[in-house]
Amino acid sequence: MSVPNPAGESPVADSPDTPAPRLALVVIARNEARAIERCLSSARPWVDEMVVLDTGSTDHTVALARACGARVHHFAWVDDFSAARNAALAHTDAQWTLVLDADEWIEDGADCLSRSRLGDGTFIGVASIRSTFESGGARTSATSSISRLLPRGTRYRGRIHEQLQSNLPRRKIPLVIGHDGYMPDMLEKKRDRNAALLARELADDPESAHVHFHLGKDHEVYERYAQACDHYRRAWERSTPGDGFRHGLITRWMHCMGRIGMTQEAIDLGCAQMDQWQHSPDFFFVMGNLVLDLAVAHPERAHAQLLPLAQACWERCLEIGEAPGLEDSVAGRGSFLAAHNLAVVQGGLGHGQGA
Repeated sequence: MSVPNPAGESPVADSPDTPAPRLALVVIARNEARAIERCLSSARPWVDEMVVLDTGSTDHTVALARACGARVHHFAWVDDFSAARNAALAHTDAQWTLVLDADEWIEDGADCLSRSRLGDGTFIGVASIRSTFESGGARTSATSSISRLLPRGTRYRGRIHEQLQSNLPRRKIPLVIGHDGYMPDMLEKKRDRNAALLARELADDPESAHVHFHLGKDHEVYERYAQACDHYRRAWERSTPGDGFRHGLITRWMHCMGRIGMTQEAIDLGCAQMDQWQHSPDFFFVMGNLVLDLAVAHPERAHAQLLPLAQACWERCLEIGEAPGLEDSVAGRGSFLAAHNLAVVQGGLGHGQGA
């Protein structure tokens, strides 16, 4: 994690002889007393000002934000994240804006926010979001890429999972942002809100692959796997090969198909798409799991056919290694998670030494 200047000087002030662009942090928040200090404290050494738009907190969010040095403004929530984000952005005239959610914090790479590196506002900076979640009783993380460093004048559209309205080029920056909003207690608070907003988005744009994908994810996290599969299928039919979410879409869709007993269908889908995902440990990890499930259902085929296939899938995961640059890539699928599954199946095949 990046460490603030021990002398107390802000790292943004590194070119005193040349006028440098100002950077503002902008956060929208509601009842985020548990997390707002962590968010603001992680960004404070790197920005010139912090703006928090409170959308109706009844806890200590406002007082905590002010104590951290943020300017707090108020906004009546209108069931529209873009409206709130755009209202927050309007409260600063800084040339650059760093956008964080209250349940996020800067983990690493904050040096890229220094004034000497920002330059003029001719691009949008895409950061890595490392989201922690629980799977099978264990804690792991997945990485996604989201535009978070915005030049002045950039605005959003969309009620939820909002998108930027800009033709400026996207540029990957080395900023890593932590996020714990997918942990079970946090998801429960979002359940009804997200479903309602996504339903309204779908009514407005029923052919949107992006909306169907996020509806699928919303159903998946609450274990409504059949509904998730339906939306993932629709998202796949409406998406194009250039859509960045297709990696997460194919692996999630296959996983959910397996959870509702469509194991063979999921494997068939994977075989049809395999050439496109030779670089994805997530793809082969899910394929290995599906083949293992099929082996359990058909023990007569397990030892001679299916378990060796599962083994080959997880060996491929280890050959590829971790791939955090892939959208929705889950940590461990190219390393320790695949190694664990491989050891289990090798034991079942009697290859104890290989494990």
